[in-house]
Amino acid sequence: MNTLKNDLTRTVTVKNELGLHARPAARISAIAGEARSDVRLCKNGEQADATSIIDILSLACFKGTTVAVEISDPADLPVLNKIIGLFEQGFGE
Repeated sequence: MNTLKNDLTRTVTVKNELGLHARPAARISAIAGEARSDVRLCKNGEQADATSIIDILSLACFKGTTVAVEISDPADLPVLNKIIGLFEQGFGE
């Protein structure tokens, strides 16, 4: 499920069975690295730098977890959309 909260933040639910483990975190990190500004993942008030695999893993997002993906610059909307697409596809798992 993808909910548009505002133009720079979207919430998604982790669909894949293993949650955000190393492979999905690496894919998110690679895409977030294309952004001009900050990209963050947020869960229950905790924030992670989306370019850091370790930060992403520290959120401990299991299947069914709701995560907000935030960008700081509207120019990074394509990056946000790519990351949301990964979640919606269950990271291809």
